[in-house]
Amino acid sequence: MFETVAIETDARGVATLTLNRPEKHNAMSAQMLADLTAAAMQLGEDDAVRVVILTGAGKTFCAGGDLGWMQDQMAADPETRFVEARKLAEMLQAINTLPKPVIGALQGNAFGGGVGMASVCDIAIGVDSLKMGLTETRLGLIPATIGPYVVARMGEARARRVFMSARLFDAAEAVELGLLAKAVPADQLADAVEAEVLPYLSCAPGAVASAKQLVRDLGPRVDDAVIDHTIRALVDRWETEEAREGISAFFDKRKPAWNKQV
Repeated sequence: MFETVAIETDARGVATLTLNRPEKHNAMSAQMLADLTAAAMQLGEDDAVRVVILTGAGKTFCAGGDLGWMQDQMAADPETRFVEARKLAEMLQAINTLPKPVIGALQGNAFGGGVGMASVCDIAIGVDSLKMGLTETRLGLIPATIGPYVVARMGEARARRVFMSARLFDAAEAVELGLLAKAVPADQLADAVEAEVLPYLSCAPGAVASAKQLVRDLGPRVDDAVIDHTIRALVDRWETEEAREGISAFFDKRKPAWNKQV
């Protein structure tokens, strides 16, 4: 049914949603955005589903945005960019508002949009060997549409430590920052995730959905106005010479003009 994601649901109603572009390190293409949005809607509407596990195929959880997709945005007009950025924002919000608990099982690295994907999970557990990073500014871009979820997860003070620098950090620091609830050896990831799944199977599904709605209402608000603001910020950044230089440098395999690292 889906080209870039897979869903498997066991007899208990535990659905595993897998990002399935391992050859591309599960980078988010336009098709993956569409597939994830549709999958979130499908899982949310399926009364048989009690819990959703979000994971990735292969060695990487999610490398962020597909660079080919971003290159297409650089060549597009602002109206098209706005439409495409909204697709990313709507996918994140579809997972964020999914009326089932979503448990992230990060089996590998998460960069850029991959950090956003971890942040829309209700709890995320990762392998202790992974690296994470908000790498957008290295390309002259900003972590815009993922921003509300990342800041909600970390809080502003902790987010400022990594939001702008594109610095990579390890699993232990990801736990300290609040992005991961815990980091475990790879051979313990399945058991750690299962330990989070089990309590939900004794809870009333409707009560779980209502409680999730309530905690979102009480936390930082991510509404249409906030989402529109992030989309405009991203579209404006795509218009800059820095963004053009950053994307071009990436594909040319050279340092962008502003990179002064020795």
